[in-house]
Amino acid sequence: MQLANLDWGIILLYFIVTLILGVVVTRKSGKNSEEFFLGSRQMPWWLLGISMVATTFSADTPNLVTDIVRNNGVAGNWAWWAFLLTGMLTVFVYAKLWRRSEITTDLEFYELRYSGREASFLRGFRAIYLGVFFNVVIMATVMLAGIKIAGILLGLSAIKTIVIVSIITVIYSAIGGYKGVLYTDFFQFILAMIGMVWAAIYIVNMPEIGGLDQLLSHPNVQSKMSFLPRMDDMSTVVPLLIIPLAVQWWSVWYPGAEPGGGGYIAQRMLSAKDEKNAVIATLLFNVAHYALRPWPWILIAFASIVIFPNASDIAARFPAIDASFVKDDLGFPAMLSYLPAGLMGLVIAALIAALMSTISTHLNWGSSYIVNDVYQRFYKPKASEKELVAVARISTVLLMILASALSLYLTSAKASFDILLQIGAGTGLLFILRWFWWRINALSEITAMVVSFVVALIMELYVKDGMASHEKMILGVLITSIAWIGVTIFTRPTDKQVLINFYKKIRPHSAGWKPVIQSGIASGALQKTDITQGKFVSELLMMFLGCIAVYALLFGMGYLIYGMIMQTLIALIVALVSGWWIFKVWNNIEQ
Repeated sequence: MQLANLDWGIILLYFIVTLILGVVVTRKSGKNSEEFFLGSRQMPWWLLGISMVATTFSADTPNLVTDIVRNNGVAGNWAWWAFLLTGMLTVFVYAKLWRRSEITTDLEFYELRYSGREASFLRGFRAIYLGVFFNVVIMATVMLAGIKIAGILLGLSAIKTIVIVSIITVIYSAIGGYKGVLYTDFFQFILAMIGMVWAAIYIVNMPEIGGLDQLLSHPNVQSKMSFLPRMDDMSTVVPLLIIPLAVQWWSVWYPGAEPGGGGYIAQRMLSAKDEKNAVIATLLFNVAHYALRPWPWILIAFASIVIFPNASDIAARFPAIDASFVKDDLGFPAMLSYLPAGLMGLVIAALIAALMSTISTHLNWGSSYIVNDVYQRFYKPKASEKELVAVARISTVLLMILASALSLYLTSAKASFDILLQIGAGTGLLFILRWFWWRINALSEITAMVVSFVVALIMELYVKDGMASHEKMILGVLITSIAWIGVTIFTRPTDKQVLINFYKKIRPHSAGWKPVIQSGIASGALQKTDITQGKFVSELLMMFLGCIAVYALLFGMGYLIYGMIMQTLIALIVALVSGWWIFKVWNNIEQ
């Protein structure tokens, strides 16, 4: 398809604004490594919250949602909606704990919490494992979506797409540092949301669709509209609803939804002005991520079912697309090809924004691991700040090259999503409990990491088609959990002084730390004023109220789109009452 000059002008303007934002903060970002990676820990909640949402609004997310809706309906989204539970747990329990740690990266936590060579090994190995290998897989998945979108909307080859996106993203990420990422995230998110909402409105009202009422009454769409799977069909209700809500949210590590927080979410919390800003930023992220953003994608997915009932219809419409890329997730960019001049340019700029915001965050996050947790920690502890910033910029470029190369070998956003879930299966519970159970040690984490990866590898290579994805995940959770809990019980605990120092600094809930507290008081290292009084029940109450409020808002918007006014009002009332209750409990805790 051919773009009009207006479309190219809008896309060019987007690139210019993005580069300007990166250049504006260049001088200050190179001041030192803390400025480059954390913005001197002076970031406000609204900027951090929007940045988190922008990062998770990657170019592959609408493709993933389209794939889910086309195959399993709206109810299939519980595969990621269930992560709201761990998101709210992070908001009300873990956000303040991360901010209290005052570390530079979440991997620095290992030598704050554990002791010995095992802790050092874990920090260094996780830096490479997450910051390079895992991070590169994530960025490659995002780049894959960019390749598919550019192939349909711009007619660009995979190589051309990779070169253009990589150069622009690396420039502002490398020169602007963390603040450059945050400010461009803010601009990119606003642009992305405007583009998606406008595109959804236009597509729904296309003559081929006939408006919202016609779309929702279409036979192909009606079977996909329910928020819940059919309760009389256990073959769908178990994998689509029960497993995500009962097991997946607490047991699986997934980027952006880590149990207990971690990765770039932890980076945002660590850079907040104070604990309150860290909590509110994470709350804003969860509300916007789960409640405000999905519906434009879902509506476009519905429209794709009408226009392209099968993946073969997409292939027939776009014969130039590589056959290996033709999956159901291609339904999203296929629908965008119907947009008119002007709007097409805006939407393409919005998708590029979504793509670049995610990649830039992962570049800065991965680079922080390489610099802080590998180069400075193990190779050159006395490196100057100027040298550390230079290494950060070089590693940013190298990570982009690796991700670009890997993206050429991937084919489906949903397949990549399932693989990442499998790799993280069984590690989530450990990440939740390590703050509250003194007995967990570095060997516990090493065991969980190694076993979960080996199990995922076996499942992918030898049991690929023999079990459903949720069955493989459950088996992975079971094997990994048994392994790391066994190692925890039968190996030596962390050094007592390290545990006492950790408790004194972080002040986690005291229930799981009684032996450490008793030892600390006996030695004089802890005072009674250091002991955290029980607020855990109130925090869990706020967590569940937060989930109720966000789910009510999510479904309320859906009911409004479906024209179900009474259900809309009930859902919104539930959301408001839950929000008011959270405010009351929060005020009582803060007093």
